[in-house]
Amino acid sequence: MSIGIEEASALSGQRSPAAQAEKSSPAPHAIEIRDLHFHYPNSDGSLHGISFTVAQGECVAVIGPNGAGKSTLLLHLNGILPEGNAADRGGEVRVFGNAIGPKNLAQVRRDVGLLFQEPDDQLFCPTVYEDVAFGPRQFGLSEQQVAERVGRCLAYVGLEGFDQRSPNRLSGGEKKRVALAGVLACEPKVLVLDEPTAGLDPRGRREFMALVKDLPATRIIATHDLEMVVQLCPRVILLDAGEVVADGEASKLLADPNLMDQHGLEVPHVLRIERRPGV
Repeated sequence: MSIGIEEASALSGQRSPAAQAEKSSPAPHAIEIRDLHFHYPNSDGSLHGISFTVAQGECVAVIGPNGAGKSTLLLHLNGILPEGNAADRGGEVRVFGNAIGPKNLAQVRRDVGLLFQEPDDQLFCPTVYEDVAFGPRQFGLSEQQVAERVGRCLAYVGLEGFDQRSPNRLSGGEKKRVALAGVLACEPKVLVLDEPTAGLDPRGRREFMALVKDLPATRIIATHDLEMVVQLCPRVILLDAGEVVADGEASKLLADPNLMDQHGLEVPHVLRIERRPGV
């Protein structure tokens, strides 16, 4: 099932010169961050010159100890924090080549869907249907189009028939899936997830991971769940004290015990090598 990627169809076998030029030009990065600074008064969670890019279609994990700046970073990706209060800030965040600014915030927030760590921070309507429908309604879709998106997204997360239930009466795992359905109903090109498996039981964790794994959108996942990272994310960006300290192949960085220990993390169990005498 394709959610979050625009469907395209060729109307003819001919391409205009403009289309041919566009095809020959390199695609812009989904996300580009240039020397991003954001300082809280107490400095915890601040960012100090963050720079990296994420290609379209990548699945990237952002890891690090508590207070490293992971959530602060995510809140910049669709323009939430630049409007907030900080001691000082600077740098630039680009989404598909366009710098985030007041004139394009609406489009940025349509392109970049953010799933909060706590679903209660995201769910505020009296019914599941209304919560999932809220985003598409802001785009001016007809009620029929909204209903189609709500039904499709609830089916994708395995919550058919939950339309009229109150989010307050759902389990934690069900709330997370409703919140995900609400983000997917906006059909974002980039999906940003903050600790998506936190608080889930083993079965709920496996089910949520399967949902995220199958999405074709660009995915950026901030998490302490390094076992999940091994399974979903080919690339890891390690933050500590608001700086990028490592960026590379997940299987290599996560298997480095010295690197993990220096930054308050542990090598995931799946990457540990059992050493036996004589081996």
